[in-house]
Amino acid sequence: MNHAPRPPHPPAPAPGDVAPGHALNWLAEGWRLFMKAPGPWVIQALIFFVIIAALGMLPFLGWAAAPIALPVLVAGMLSGAQALDRGEPLRIDALFDGIRRHAGNLLLVGAFHLLGLLLAAMMAAAVGGSAALTGMAVGAMAGAGMAAGGMMLGVVVFTVLWALLMMAMWFAPALVMLHEVAPLDAMKLSVRACFHNLLAFIVLAALLYVLVWVAMIPAGLGMLVLVPVIAGALYAAWKETFSPLLPAPAAAPDHTPDEASAQESTCDTTPASPALLPPPSDNTTDDVGTNAAPPAPEPGPSPGPADEPPKP
Repeated sequence: MNHAPRPPHPPAPAPGDVAPGHALNWLAEGWRLFMKAPGPWVIQALIFFVIIAALGMLPFLGWAAAPIALPVLVAGMLSGAQALDRGEPLRIDALFDGIRRHAGNLLLVGAFHLLGLLLAAMMAAAVGGSAALTGMAVGAMAGAGMAAGGMMLGVVVFTVLWALLMMAMWFAPALVMLHEVAPLDAMKLSVRACFHNLLAFIVLAALLYVLVWVAMIPAGLGMLVLVPVIAGALYAAWKETFSPLLPAPAAAPDHTPDEASAQESTCDTTPASPALLPPPSDNTTDDVGTNAAPPAPEPGPSPGPADEPPKP
């Protein structure tokens, strides 16, 4: 039985240049997308938190299930943001579009996410633990200071590795979901994009840090709004960083309506080429003479009674 060959994946795009101030524009775009359908967004965020909390409470595997499922749910929210951006209504079940369309690749992104967290924790524990053991061996005040410094160094190592992991995870769900990039390639490309526009993402990280604390003030209820806004900001960041460099869809028109109307008006104003007239025939002068008005009669004597026709 012959199967049709599967079309190859499009080539991975290269990140474009983004100004640092555009981080605020991404958040503004996220808020605009949220205000288009606030009700479905809040319901999606509530389902998102319920799923993550339920997975976290699973016995033995809860600590691993939540990081693996996170990219799948994020991809679903990105699908909803893309639908709103295209003028389509936001479906609540769009949260599960990642499962319907690219479940395998998104779960692989989640597995790499979990593996990165484990590696970061192990390396930080190795640095801090070795320093603590050395301090215990030295003893006295010098040993205590060495142990404390080692623990701080372990925290720094974990923070740096965690930041690199977050860079890898920032665009990975969007690249897998919206551009069909392979999981590991998507994470590498995400890190490259973040380093390529490092100032913009530092500004965005600072703004998100402040917004998270503000959203946690009303008993954490603000997170039901902030999570959809972050999803919209992530979609806007992906669109500005990668979308201008992506191949245009096949069904997209070549010209915008304004350009089409401009072309039509240009075609209308173009003078038409003159039509070729047939050569004049010999009867032209006869037709002109025939159609010309008869000459006026010459003055003469008025007809008399003899000239009148006889009556019957």
